[in-house]
This record gives sequence, C-alpha cells and structure tokens, in this order.
Amino acid sequence: MSGNRDHDASRRYHEATRHSRESVRASSHGLDWSNKPEPFKIYPDLPVTPLPRDFPVPTMDALAAISGEVDAAAPLDLERLAALLFFSAGVTRRQTYPGGGVMYFRAAPSTGALFQTEVYVVAGGVTGLAAGVYHFSPGDFALRQLRAGDFCGALAIAAADEDLASRPAVLALTAIYWRNTWKYQARGYRHLFWDSGTMLANLLAAATALALPARAVAGFVDLEVNGLLAVDPEKEGALLLAPVGGPAGFAPSPPVIATIAPPMIPLSESEVDYPLLRDAYANSALDSEAEVMAWREAAWRSARPPAGVLVPLPPPRPSAGRPLADTILARGSTREFSGAAIGAEELSTALWHATRGGQADVPSGLVDLYLTVHAVEGIEPGAYAYHPAAHTLELLKRGDFRQEAAYLCLEQALGGMSSSTVFFLADLDALLETYGNRGYRLANLEAGLIGGRLYLGAYAQRFGATGLTFYDRDVIAFFSPHAAGREAIFVTALGRSVKTSAHAPLLNPSPPSGERAG
Repeated sequence: MSGNRDHDASRRYHEATRHSRESVRASSHGLDWSNKPEPFKIYPDLPVTPLPRDFPVPTMDALAAISGEVDAAAPLDLERLAALLFFSAGVTRRQTYPGGGVMYFRAAPSTGALFQTEVYVVAGGVTGLAAGVYHFSPGDFALRQLRAGDFCGALAIAAADEDLASRPAVLALTAIYWRNTWKYQARGYRHLFWDSGTMLANLLAAATALALPARAVAGFVDLEVNGLLAVDPEKEGALLLAPVGGPAGFAPSPPVIATIAPPMIPLSESEVDYPLLRDAYANSALDSEAEVMAWREAAWRSARPPAGVLVPLPPPRPSAGRPLADTILARGSTREFSGAAIGAEELSTALWHATRGGQADVPSGLVDLYLTVHAVEGIEPGAYAYHPAAHTLELLKRGDFRQEAAYLCLEQALGGMSSSTVFFLADLDALLETYGNRGYRLANLEAGLIGGRLYLGAYAQRFGATGLTFYDRDVIAFFSPHAAGREAIFVTALGRSVKTSAHAPLLNPSPPSGERAG
C-alpha cells in the first residue's frame, strides 16, 4: 500500500528542513573535505561505448529553443544523442586549483556544484547504438551498458504511458543522495528536484534545438524504474523520465528484468545516512500502474487571477541573437552581481520564456512566482507577483528592498544585489491534497525547471543568474498577505555581473520591512 497519500509525511519533512536565522546559526554541521564524494559514478566492469565528440551543435536561437516546439522530428542517432547528453549533463569546462584539485563544471548548474543528478539512457531505436540500458558517464563522455535489449516497453508499463514504448530512447534522471547531503544534509531532498529540474530545462531546450521531440514524465512506479536502472533507492532514486525522439513503432515486449548489482567504485570512504530524506522519497512513491493513472488524472486548480495594482510587462523578445549552444557554454552561476539595471524588456523576456513551452504528464502552474525588483528600467522598485497567463506583474508593495531580499536569501548579498530576485512559492496544502506526497516532488521540480529556464533566458540576453536558498518563513511573511498559506520553494536571482559593471553598492542584509502598495 502506497504512502503517497499520507500527506503528513511531506509536511513533516518540510517543517524539519526549514531554514531560519536561528537554525542556521545553531547548526554545528561542518564539511569533511577528506570524505567529499567523488564527482562521477564509476562502473569499472561494464562494457563501454565512447560517445562521438563530433556531434551536431544546437545553433537554434536560445529563446526559441527554451519555449519552442519541434515541427518535424529528426531521426535519433548516436551523434544527436551525444549532443543531447553533452548540453544537458556534460562537462563543459575544468578548473584546476593550487594543489592539484580539479572542479568539473557541467552544462546545467547544481546546488553547491555537487552534481548529484545522474542520467541513464534506455535505448530501443537509436541508430548506431545497440538497444539496452546505459549509464551516461560525463567524466569520459561515454555510455556504460547495464542491460542489453529494448526496455522502453518496460518503462511504458511503469509509467502507465504506452507512448514511451514507441520512442527511440527514454532518458531517466536519478540522484545520488550522498553527493548532495554531504554538504546540505537532509534539506538536500529539495535540491534533488531543483537540480534535476534545472537539468530538464537544458534537456528540453537542447532537444528542441536538435529537432527531437521530448517531454517530462514525473509519474511512474518507482520500484520498477529503480529496478530497471539497478539503483538502490536507499542511496539513489529515479526522479524523472524523458522520452526523446519521434515515434519509431512500438517496442517488442520487454525482456525479463533480472536483478543485477554491477560493482561500483565507492563515492567516499564512508557515508552519512539521512533517514528524513530516504523517508521523504519512499513516502512519495507510486506502487502500481493503476495508482500512476489515477495520480495523473488529478485535476489541479486554476491560477489566481491578477488583481490590485497591475504593471503590464513589455512584449518579450522572440529571439536573443545567441545560439543555444553558446548560451549553455557561457552559463555559470553568477558569483557577484553589480547592482546595475537590466531593462524591462529583458526581465519580461526571461519571465515569458521561462514559463512557456515544454510538455509533461502533469499541468504546469504548480508554483507561483514572486519578485523583488531592485533595478529594472521602467519598473518601479518593489515587491510583485507575476501572472504568467496575463504576462503582467501585480504590485504588492513599493520600496527599495535590496536589504530585505539579501536577508531572505540566507543573508547572501546576491539576493539584494541582483536586478530582480524571483521567489518560487507553492500552495503546499493544495498540492499534497491533489498529488499526495509526490506533489512535493512536483513543486520543487517545476521550480527548478523554471529556474533553469531563467538561467538560459538571462545568459541568452547576456546578463547573469544564480540559484539561492532562503529563510522559509521569512519569505512568506515578506510577501504576505498575498502569499499567506503558501510555502517557499526556491529562489533565482537575475542581474548583471560585476565583471560587466563597476557599480556595486554595499549591502547590510536586514529583516523585511516596507510600505505596502495601495
């Protein structure tokens, strides 16, 4: 019997992992650098298929790729698959530090640059690649075969979605818990979905630019998918499926899924277990095809209509003049904002494209976007709610809230030195009532997806972005009464880097205050 409908499980997790000024200062957690997890999962004994490095480069305009759709599907061959994997999860650059340490930066950002998201390829009809289940190894840019045979049909059964059986490949995103909890402890469960959502933003945009239809599937029988991928859900769990490519005819009946446990090189000498995270994952599992179908049919409520003082945004740019490949390769989490302004059209464009496009097995609009505007030409500084359908801002209160925004973002100056900081909030009670504990996964996943698209939209327009964490209750208090009853989920800050501007006012993060809009 599934525990997905025990709504209290996600509530308990959320309450236990809230950040507050007091909890952060009281924490005694320190980083054991001698036991830091290795950045790559390594199967030493599996057959290796090197991926071609002369893959096609996605030259479509980045904004068109973020929110566009595929008109005519290209065939999925090994070269296109290599491109999709590289621009979703590949190593884009390396940095060597004094003493010989190396940091491997990836195509998609990750909390703390820990990169706990793993990618598996379930291939059935990829030209140039034998049917099978593969693990993508970004370190040496290769696939390692876990199983031989076409298992797309097995995923179709697990996801209660026969369309998966007709696709040439399905990508599965998982997360290795310890790689993130080493730094962030049990709160890392949230990060699993922020980061997989951010990677999904890259994946969907790259697929569109490569003329490969793709969509997200969040509903599936966890036990079956984890078993197929040969991962131990006590340590690594499936988060998301993404069928890729045009229909290629239905797959044959899947082979018998034997239990396998291929040897792996340990990530570190020892691991710290966080039962709170494991329980949160287990309690949001779906146990049968029938349960998946019922879960997917749940009806989500309509968005709150705009009201009060409305600030229409200028029309978004349809293109930025920067190819997707260049945008992804230029992307990096901004380390210091200058405080300089971006234009209203730039903010409008980033918001528009971040909240459009893409297909999934559940509706969008599960999270609400709230903003502090600090330096956007043509928009009065203040606190706002964004309404995607109307593409308009609702003014909540006027004022310069740089100090407050920095405070809300765990007293990090980035939150206030940005041009605008976007806070993702969710009606958690409604989500849990509709989707059970898996609704908690969905809220964090969608926030990560939109945050990832904001990254791409910002870098496409040649300004910066970064993801941030926050003081949970203080965020809600700041945006209330409009945000009453919601919970803080994620934060993305947008603005110009100090590398492109000399203007850098000093901040002294302080608790929220300010005059409410009338």
